Amino acid sequence: MKTRRKGDHGTPEPESPWSEVAPGLWMGGHHWRDPAGRRHPVRVGSGFELVVSLFTAPGHGPATGVEHVVAEMPDGPLDAEQLAAVQDAATRTADAVAAGRRVLVRCRSGYNRSGLVVAQALVELGTHPAEAIRGVRARRSPWALNNELFVAYLETGLDTARLLGSLTALEG
Repeated sequence: MKTRRKGDHGTPEPESPWSEVAPGLWMGGHHWRDPAGRRHPVRVGSGFELVVSLFTAPGHGPATGVEHVVAEMPDGPLDAEQLAAVQDAATRTADAVAAGRRVLVRCRSGYNRSGLVVAQALVELGTHPAEAIRGVRARRSPWALNNELFVAYLETGLDTARLLGSLTALEG
């Protein structure tokens, strides 16, 4: 029986701390559940050269000396400023991967926010958005990118989504 995470509409907890989505590019969360159903915290040490955190929790790392980019955001609608932060995190991620560095992008569960940044980084590395989305789901979990709005951002293009978000803010 799969254990479901409280408040996440039946989404199961990840079965691993992190998953390699492309060579040198990993995505993960802050907790995972082993096959026996035991929940474990994910503590990032020094196994990565860059950690991009879209959600943080005390005691989960990374180790001192590891480059750490924090861009906390909700797993919900993003405003133009938050979309700009996604673009910045994705660009930094793509640049680091292209330079041969080991990169971990993480959020609370390692499904949506990290999936958005990882997929966008793959797009910046030359992957078509639909293929990037499929790759994230195939290599992390079928539950990855279950936030349909994040998929729409990727399919529309973050520049366009950001512009539309700016226009909506002006109307309000």
